Amino acid sequence: MTLKVELLAYTPEGEILSAMAAKLTHSKSSIGELRNSDEEELKNILRYVVKAGHESVIEHAYFTFGISGVSRALTHQLVRHRIASYSQQSQRYVESEMEYVIPPSIKEAGVEEEYKKMMESAWDAYNKLKEKVPVEDARYVLPNAACTQIMVSMNARSLLNFFELRCCLHAQWEIRHLAWKMLGLVKKVAPVIFENAGPPCRTKNICPMNKKDCKWYPDRHSL
Repeated sequence: MTLKVELLAYTPEGEILSAMAAKLTHSKSSIGELRNSDEEELKNILRYVVKAGHESVIEHAYFTFGISGVSRALTHQLVRHRIASYSQQSQRYVESEMEYVIPPSIKEAGVEEEYKKMMESAWDAYNKLKEKVPVEDARYVLPNAACTQIMVSMNARSLLNFFELRCCLHAQWEIRHLAWKMLGLVKKVAPVIFENAGPPCRTKNICPMNKKDCKWYPDRHSL
């Protein structure tokens, strides 16, 4: 299956709300007065505080994604991002069809047919087991490659952290692909917040992992 990501919902005027929150901390203005602030002024404030790393104000902006055509190997990584809400399709209550993700390395290594036979064997075992044991127990033989669907809600601050970690070339290929797609979607609706989002080699000109063999490793001359 092919990875698909949809931005299902997001906080209306999330950037304006975040900018109001930022201005509120240093202003005697009432909430009503803050709401009537010049929009361009608010965006400039928001741009400044995000660049300065004062990201708590952007927690007021939320984004909800619908994600499908991904493996359970990916979702096991995704749920490690703590400040988020998740709802995933159940293998216990939803019949598991033989749908799975094929890593590009499998094709590149020329072992795709062997891989497919392994997947067929796993589902054959699953179908045989579920005739004798509960589905919730039969699913233990299904692979991490099994496709799933998940809804994810994150605030903008958590998303910035997610993009920093998962857009990196050293992130696992499938979740990196997902992260870049999600970033493309939120940039369209919150361009100020996410204008500099991405891996730190691109946004801060540093490599926390110090992977000097990476093709994105920052140019020393620009440090």
